[in-house]
Amino acid sequence: MSPAPEHASSGPFSSGEVLALIGSGAAATRADISRLTGLARSTVSQRVDALIAHGFIDEDNANGGSTGGRPPRRLQLRTREHAVAGVDLGASHCRVALMDIGGDLLAVREDPLSIADGPAAVLGHVERALHGLLGESGRDPGTLKSIGVGVPGPVEFSTGRPVDPPIMPGWHQYPIPEFFADRFGARALVDNDVNVMALAEQRRAFPETGYLLYIKVGTGIGCGIVADGRLHRGAQGSAGDIGHIRVADDEQPCRCGNFGCLEAVASGAAIAARLSGLGLEAASGQDVVGLVKSGNRDAVRMVREAGRAVGEVLAGLVNFFNPDTVVLGGALAAVHDQLLAGVREAVYRRSHPLATHVLRIEPSRTGQNAAAVGAGILAIEHALSPEQVDRVLAGSTP
Repeated sequence: MSPAPEHASSGPFSSGEVLALIGSGAAATRADISRLTGLARSTVSQRVDALIAHGFIDEDNANGGSTGGRPPRRLQLRTREHAVAGVDLGASHCRVALMDIGGDLLAVREDPLSIADGPAAVLGHVERALHGLLGESGRDPGTLKSIGVGVPGPVEFSTGRPVDPPIMPGWHQYPIPEFFADRFGARALVDNDVNVMALAEQRRAFPETGYLLYIKVGTGIGCGIVADGRLHRGAQGSAGDIGHIRVADDEQPCRCGNFGCLEAVASGAAIAARLSGLGLEAASGQDVVGLVKSGNRDAVRMVREAGRAVGEVLAGLVNFFNPDTVVLGGALAAVHDQLLAGVREAVYRRSHPLATHVLRIEPSRTGQNAAAVGAGILAIEHALSPEQVDRVLAGSTP
């Protein structure tokens, strides 16, 4: 790659901010950039030339809407040399997605894997899977710019380290970002799985929605919060832990040590345990889904009751947060007709009319790749952030 022109990061609209305009589609030509930013043509050329020299963008001769004379050259992201990975670590699975910097899915792989096997075994598997996907896609490992990781437990987002995750023995304070930095030379961002699911849903399925709650009902229950188009994690990264809100008048013991938690009452694991007590073969949320789809009346009844319990808690969240969209995902979302019926019944009964005036409660649209794609989006948004792009152009470490 040829040397980059001198990069001027001072002043308004750095090269990173110019790239953000191009990446969002707001600007497609140098003239667009000048019009939107007010920068002089010479400054625009400096910013654009730096981005081209570092391989962030291409400039082609396609018609850019000229009304006469030489057509303007169009600017677009250069995706071939820039890839990211999204890693979804579940309680019993590992899904890895390779994406280009424009958000297109290049390859995906899912394997059964127990998170309880510990970080060395699980992350070693991810490393091998990622190398396999890079080879399958014809990408050099050096093209990997950032990695997003979703895990089924609480995460301190600023450090990327899990904090006392209940179903992840051996993972407390494990330095996941350092693991990937040592092996791929890429920055890794680690978040709770329901947060990256919420990000995928908002960016891919409901882009017009600024205020969204993503409720995951699976082995556990959690909530991802998008406020004004951004993930809201709270002060320490634990926002959205609704699974341990107490459900009135229920004394069911919870794995957290308390009683009557929503997770202990309405999660896939809790329903499976009750169905098993009735003599049915049910060890997981997936087994519950199978029983519902087969028409088992007890399973149908329990899923609808679980929906009501989730709805009781969600009604308080709707009154407090006033989202315009609520999305239900996770294992039990596969039988969303029954689950949504219970949720909607409780929410519309218990929430203020103004809070539900434009509210929609929908099943997930992003499917089984939600967490992997969301983790990939997290990685893309880091790699294309103006601060990160400016650091790269200035020669700093990613």
